[in-house]
Amino acid sequence: MYYRLCNNSVYKLNTKFILSKKNRIFVHVFQEKGDGMKNVTLCAMLLMFAMASVSVARTLKVGASYEFASFAQAANQAAAGDTILFFDSPITQSSYISDLRGTADLPIVISSGTGDYILFSGGGSAFQLSNPANLHISRLAFEGQTQNGVNIDDGGDFSNPALNITFDDCKWLGMNASGNNDCLKMSGVVNFAITNCSFADGSAGGSIIDMVGCHDGIIEKNVFRNGGSNSIQAKGGTKNIQISRNLFVNGGLRALNIGGSTGMEYFRPLDAPAESEEIIVFSNIFFGSQAPFAYVGTRNSKVINNTIINPDKWVIRILRENNHAQMQFDAGNEFSNNIVYLSNAAAAPSINIGPNTLSEAYSFRNNLWYNHENFDWISPNVPVSELSSIRGIDPLFTNLADSNLIPVQNSVIKGSAYVNNYAKYDYYGNKFGNPPSIGAIEIDASSIEENNISQNIIISPNPAQNSININYNNNSKYYIEIININGQIVIEKREIISNENIDISHLAIGTYLLLIESGGRKIPKLFIVNR
Repeated sequence: MYYRLCNNSVYKLNTKFILSKKNRIFVHVFQEKGDGMKNVTLCAMLLMFAMASVSVARTLKVGASYEFASFAQAANQAAAGDTILFFDSPITQSSYISDLRGTADLPIVISSGTGDYILFSGGGSAFQLSNPANLHISRLAFEGQTQNGVNIDDGGDFSNPALNITFDDCKWLGMNASGNNDCLKMSGVVNFAITNCSFADGSAGGSIIDMVGCHDGIIEKNVFRNGGSNSIQAKGGTKNIQISRNLFVNGGLRALNIGGSTGMEYFRPLDAPAESEEIIVFSNIFFGSQAPFAYVGTRNSKVINNTIINPDKWVIRILRENNHAQMQFDAGNEFSNNIVYLSNAAAAPSINIGPNTLSEAYSFRNNLWYNHENFDWISPNVPVSELSSIRGIDPLFTNLADSNLIPVQNSVIKGSAYVNNYAKYDYYGNKFGNPPSIGAIEIDASSIEENNISQNIIISPNPAQNSININYNNNSKYYIEIININGQIVIEKREIISNENIDISHLAIGTYLLLIESGGRKIPKLFIVNR
C-alpha cells in the first residue's frame, strides 16, 4: 500500500490485521525501508494512525430469550465500546462483577433494552462492580435490597481506583434494610457523575449515596426523598465533589453529611488530612430534614446559593466525630448566599455546634434568615460575624404553598448575593445575575430563560377532591410523579399534556408532592387532597 503523507513524500506501508481474543481488530502500520525510498521521519498524522485501533462494538442482550442469561455472563464477554442491554424485568439475581472496563473513548454502556426502566428487585445488592472503569449506566431501577442497592468499589487497591462511572436517569425506589445500608455505595471512585436520577426511602441507619474516599465527582439534577441518616455522605478522604441543582425532600437526619467518621485504614488516600475536602454545594432546594447540612471534619467546603425550607430541628450542624491525630481542624468552610426560611422548630438554636470544631474559622455572608412563625426573630446563632446578612425580611416566594420558590421581582434577595467562583447556574440551569440573587433561583429578569415553566404550570383545584387538572401554556409532554408524605410514588405518568385531568379519587386526604420532569429538570409542586 502506498500513501502520500503530509510532507508530500510517498511511502510504502505494510499493514497487518490481527484478531484479538474479544473479536477486536487491531491495525498495525509500519514503514518499509529500502526500494530507494528516502528514510525520513513520518509526520505526526502517520504516528497517530500507526497507533490506532479499530473497534467493532457489539450489543450484548441479557434475558431469558437472548444470548446471555445474566448480567455476569454478558459482563464477562464485554469489552470497550460494547453495550449491555437488559430485557427482562424484574431481575432478582444479584451479581458480583470484577474488572468491567471500557476506555475513555469507548465506554461500556449498561442500560434497558425495552425503553422502560429495568427493575432489579431484592437480593443483597442489585450488583457490585469491583475495579470498573469507563461505564455509562442508565434506565435501571433498584428496589428492596438488604445490603447496599448498588456497590461500586476499587477492589481494595487504593492505587487503582474505580474510574469514570456515570449513572444517568436511574431510580432507587427503597431499601429493605434498616441498618447502615446504602442505596448507592461508592468506595474509591474517581471521576464520576450521578445525574437525572431519583432516590427514595433510604435505610434508617444508612445513606442514599455514601462516598468513601471518592474524588472528582458531580451529583446534579437528582431528586432525593426520605433519606435515613443522610441523603449524601462524603467521608474517608472524599475530595472535590460538586453537589448542584438537586431537590431534597425530607433528606434524613443530615441531608448532606459533609464529612463523617471513617476508620483510618479506609481513607483514600491513607494520609488524607480530613474526612472530606472541597465539597461544593450550590443551587439546591431543601424541604425538611432534621438538619439539611452537617459539616463533620471537612475543610474548604462551600454551601452557596441554596434555598432551605422548614428544617425540622437545625439548619446546620458543625461537628467533629473523628479525633485521630491525622485529622486537621476545620478551615476554609463557608455558608453564603442561602435563603433560610424556617419555623420556630429550627430557630433556637439554628446551628448546632459540637466540641473541638473550630467553628470560628467558618465564613458566613450574604444569607437571608427568615422565621415565618416569628417575625421578630433575627438571631441565628452564627458563630462568627456575618457579612451582609438579611434577617427578618420575607423573601416573598411567588407561591410557597404550590412549591413555587421563585421570589417575586421586588424581593429583597434580588442582586443581594456576592459574586463567587462556584455557583454560576441556578436550580433551573439559568445563569446567575451579576450580582446574583440569594438562594437557588435567580430572579434577575435579564438572566431568566426557562424557570418561568414553573410559574406557568397550574394545578387546579388546589385543594382538590377527586381529580386535578394540570395546565401549562405549551404543547410539551411531561413526565410526572405524585408522591405522598411517606415518600411513596402513588401516581406515575410517562406523558401528560396540558389541561389533562388526573384521577386522584383513591388518594387519602393529605399533602402531596407533584414532580414534573422537563428537559432533565424536575420541577416540584405541592397540592392538597381534602374531602
